[in-house]
Amino acid sequence: MTYPQNSVFWGFHLKFYKKFSNYFEKVFIYDIMLDREGNMYYIGIDIGSTASKFVVINNEKNEILYKEVISSGWNSKETGRLIINKLESLGYSRKESHITATGYGRIAVDFADKVITEITAHGKGAHFLGSKDKTVIDIGGQDTKVIVQNEDRVVDFLMNDKCSAGTGKFLEVMANRLGLDLDEFFQMAKNGKDIELSSTCTVFAESEVVSLMGKGTKREDIASGVINSIVSKVSKLAQKKSNPEGYFLTGGFSNNTYIMKSLEEKLASKLYSHPDGRFAGAIGAAIL
Repeated sequence: MTYPQNSVFWGFHLKFYKKFSNYFEKVFIYDIMLDREGNMYYIGIDIGSTASKFVVINNEKNEILYKEVISSGWNSKETGRLIINKLESLGYSRKESHITATGYGRIAVDFADKVITEITAHGKGAHFLGSKDKTVIDIGGQDTKVIVQNEDRVVDFLMNDKCSAGTGKFLEVMANRLGLDLDEFFQMAKNGKDIELSSTCTVFAESEVVSLMGKGTKREDIASGVINSIVSKVSKLAQKKSNPEGYFLTGGFSNNTYIMKSLEEKLASKLYSHPDGRFAGAIGAAIL
């Protein structure tokens, strides 16, 4: 092919090139980014009040490539940095990823491309894990969320965020008071007789536990009573959004058979979960 020597012709095409070169360059780089590994990565980071979860999802948004949970520590920004450094060390480059943050410390994840609410993230993540139209219950470190879905859309929700008595933090405080870690706490509760705690506030409930210990009440019975207190509080909140399809548990206790069994009995309805239930928030963030 012979190109004209006319300067007007070349001047026009030079202007055209300058105008669109940046666009073409970005598209070209993006194509290389996809073709080199065959995937662009979607990363979801859920900075919770006690634990932080992060996942890597493939380009088709249908497979979890990597997942991990770490302690949130005291500084959400530092936790976010630890997470991205870990992912980059595994080969998940920020330049080849779209990163979305959610959770208690989401605002501190300053390198995220997007930030979304916990409600939206947990709803989407639960649907990914198979919740369908079931009501989602998430027992978090500082709050409990009940999420109503229509297919993969959140249409309603309730939260208990004013009192920690129905949360994971409450369990942690009570276990510490009994000189136990959480695994020991649940094991003891299985062998205990259920007693009723009259206090619904963490501060007063802790004082009540101290009083019971002073009276010589068995730790097994106290542990059982504490879990029953939490389950009762969560079930009352969830039953406000009752669902004939049943319920779907996410969060750190979604794989805890004792919590699952106790909560299902209180709800008087089928309760489902998934092995990756604690990653629901991070999964939802990644695929949105």
